[in-house]
Amino acid sequence: MLVREFIDDSLYNPNYGFYSRPTRTVDEFEEMEQEEDHIQYLRRVVKSRRRVHHHNIQQLRYTLTELFKPWYGYAIAKYMVSEYKLNLYPHKDLIIYEMCGGNGRLMPHILGYIQKYEPSVYKRTQYNMIELSDRVVPPSFLTNEQLEKHDCVQVLNENIFEWDTLVSEQCFFLGMEVINHFAHDVIRYDIDKTKPHQGYVCVDEKRNYYEIFEPIGSDDTVLKYLALKKKIGTRHTTTTLQQKLKQWFNSPLSPVGHIEYIPTKLFQFMNILSTYFPRHRLVLTDYNSLDDVMEGINAPLVQTAYKGLMVPCTSYLSSPGWCDIVFPVNFELLRDMYLLTCRASTAGNEKNAKIVKYDDFLERYGDIETSRSKGAPLRLMHQPNVKVFLT
Repeated sequence: MLVREFIDDSLYNPNYGFYSRPTRTVDEFEEMEQEEDHIQYLRRVVKSRRRVHHHNIQQLRYTLTELFKPWYGYAIAKYMVSEYKLNLYPHKDLIIYEMCGGNGRLMPHILGYIQKYEPSVYKRTQYNMIELSDRVVPPSFLTNEQLEKHDCVQVLNENIFEWDTLVSEQCFFLGMEVINHFAHDVIRYDIDKTKPHQGYVCVDEKRNYYEIFEPIGSDDTVLKYLALKKKIGTRHTTTTLQQKLKQWFNSPLSPVGHIEYIPTKLFQFMNILSTYFPRHRLVLTDYNSLDDVMEGINAPLVQTAYKGLMVPCTSYLSSPGWCDIVFPVNFELLRDMYLLTCRASTAGNEKNAKIVKYDDFLERYGDIETSRSKGAPLRLMHQPNVKVFLT
């Protein structure tokens, strides 16, 4: 199968996928250490609690929504309300779509802020929740208490990648720490970097997984993405020094040269936005860099549980469901993809799309003084490898 199909199956298969089981919310915080980012913090929490194995590893996937609740949701709500009042209020409704809302942890904070501080806007608010995969949407997606408290919420049990309904109204589209789990394809090049080969995942009779590479030509999504990438250019393709050294030493021993993970599912998502949500405003947050990634351009962090600890892996080719697979987001590439796909604009035109540091976003919209007085763990604000994408 295609690499992106294998990764999708590993993460979202309803029987064994990494995200096929419910997650647990955060009941208590541990103080973050100086210069400690989100991923490092979670690893330390896992180590201190020593309660993770491959059946409940996903239970400790604490998101920024939970670690900085309710202020993280408040900041997003405050941003949307301010933009809504500038352009649409009071003649149009505030329409929100959230992709991959999980157990609805962000939604109560957003709607709670609007209900409390902007009651006139709350009366005109519509909140719609869409999942990343129809294979992980249970009927009891949200609790009855949540739905009864906010009757403006609508749960759409549909896969965003199979969406086929036109939304002609102006709306906000949210994706909080979602696109870093969008599956990628793998491309390898000849030494002269002129003949790309696409990766496939195969399995032998002993259930061992391995990659094979064939010349590109059969997969339409990869062909279209590479055509778009050619328009953008290569200025956003970066590797670390360590990755460059590995590629330099390994390339003479390999039939093809360096490897690149390309965001084909993100490309598909952009096309869905352009086709079915033509008047959207996009709000995304995610990691622009990660430690302990695999070898290759835009390579993922692959983690599994071993002796109660989260440990990085050297390959994604493990038994499906045993590993979390997280990709860093190249926000500059994301911006240019978005402008070309959704806005028919020139790559690099920053007027229609902004990349903001997470710290700066919370500084402006996060109501820091109030959160400090409430005893929020303010060091969670400091996330140097997280960015916000706004259109």
